[in-house]
Amino acid sequence: MKKLLFLCLLVSTFSFSQDTLVKRTSKNKGTFFVYWGWNREAYTNSDIHFQGTNYDFTLQDVQAKDRQSPFAFDTYFKNITIPQYNLRIGYFLTEKYSISFGVDHMKYVMVSTQNTTIDGNIYETKYSKSPFLIDTNFLRFEHTDGLNYLNLEVRRQHKFYQYKKISINFIEGVGAGILLPRTNTMLLNNPRYDQFHLSGFALGIMVGLNVEFWNRFFIQAEGKTGYINMPDIRTTMHEEDKASQQFGWLQGNVVFGVRF
Repeated sequence: MKKLLFLCLLVSTFSFSQDTLVKRTSKNKGTFFVYWGWNREAYTNSDIHFQGTNYDFTLQDVQAKDRQSPFAFDTYFKNITIPQYNLRIGYFLTEKYSISFGVDHMKYVMVSTQNTTIDGNIYETKYSKSPFLIDTNFLRFEHTDGLNYLNLEVRRQHKFYQYKKISINFIEGVGAGILLPRTNTMLLNNPRYDQFHLSGFALGIMVGLNVEFWNRFFIQAEGKTGYINMPDIRTTMHEEDKASQQFGWLQGNVVFGVRF
């Protein structure tokens, strides 16, 4: 990911140097953009179904939250892939419409101690929508490196205010993509498992407010929401052990970028 970011910055720097010879215009069509920023999330409760050798059960209405890193210069500007971040590269097909590829690096952390309901069986014990206390001795379940949403989006951008070299633009878009989480799981005394795995898909919509300076640099605030479905989450080193879940998500982003 760091190599990809470096390549994007290199391309944008090269483009900027070329504009010393060719005067920039305010046209969007035919230009690229790249941005980087950070996000926060909220998730709906979800039913999580676990199945494997000697167990098949569902924890119902499970609560989870995100985990943004506390601000520190080294964390946010040196080890840049540690916080919850957004990276996106796009191209304007027309003056208003763009297509882009992005990585939304979110984090999903099941609340470690909570009361829920369990249905199914664990070894010889059977449950029928029974009250159940989840604690860390029974289960640790996190998509913390992370809940990686790799997605394509189509966006429409409207300019509604211009003052000299500053423009303000409104953006809306739709997108879809895959979930490639690195799920940190400890379940039923199995060793910790934490590997990347293609686990499902997501759909989303977004709105944004963009402030652009000198027809090139911009700051952008975004709100995104959508649906995530992960039917194949790896939970242990054994391939037969897996989990599945579906939930809604809400994301707020602040990003910084360049158009070239």
